[in-house]
Amino acid sequence: MAGKRDWLDAGLVLLAEQGAPAVTIERLTERLGLSKGSFYHHFKGMGGYRTALLEHFETERTTRFVEQAEGAGEDRLSVLLSLVLAPGPGPELEIAVRAWALQDAEARAVQERVDATRVAYLTEISGDADLAQALYLVVVGAAQVVPPLTGRGLKNVLEFVLGRRK
Repeated sequence: MAGKRDWLDAGLVLLAEQGAPAVTIERLTERLGLSKGSFYHHFKGMGGYRTALLEHFETERTTRFVEQAEGAGEDRLSVLLSLVLAPGPGPELEIAVRAWALQDAEARAVQERVDATRVAYLTEISGDADLAQALYLVVVGAAQVVPPLTGRGLKNVLEFVLGRRK
């Protein structure tokens, strides 16, 4: 039997691939090969699921990154950047949540909180609010250009902003 996390992980993948309108009970049950009864075992409906999905996004893409960087104890900024640059649905998921936030007040509130948390943490570990803002804007902007700037290209730009590469 799939647990709540399985439903939420599947929702993040679906969200990254097709956007918020595609996150439906039917598509989730099809993707997981489960029944609607299993969905309703964990969630009281689509509204509750979407709230949990936004919380899961925040936990997985912000809280977990901060915790892992803090746990490293060394160069927190390097650890954080490696997490951001790791393969996976990062840019697509970020774009999908930002697009959702343009249409939905709850998603917007979560996106605002995520942005504020990320910039505050970058400020804390870099010691420079302007540098923190610049790094964050580079990452957000890199996901928005077509095609997105990812991997080595994004790492090069971030290292340039950090003054680690000339």
